[in-house]
Amino acid sequence: MADGGGGWQPPRPCEAYRAEWKLCRSARHFLHHYYVHGERPSCEQWRRDLARCRDWEERRSAEAQRSLCESERARVQAAQKHALVWTPRQSPPADWHLPLPQEEKDE
Repeated sequence: MADGGGGWQPPRPCEAYRAEWKLCRSARHFLHHYYVHGERPSCEQWRRDLARCRDWEERRSAEAQRSLCESERARVQAAQKHALVWTPRQSPPADWHLPLPQEEKDE
């Protein structure tokens, strides 16, 4: 990603950063994020990434290139730090077709 500028392209098109920023600011996303995390979503990083992407397109700024690379790297690392809750299985359990056990009712 750290090419001197010649053939380097942003990790995402600038339109993708704009769409993410717009989605982050939507009422639906706000309500969902607040419900799940108990706090307002921070959309500032998407806004900064959009500004850096546009700066890259207009001026080929090395600072914009570096900032976009760091932002994407941080995003990937944040996504990787959350382990899966369940281990994906390769095939169904051997007894998947049997009826479920019935609870015994006290009468």
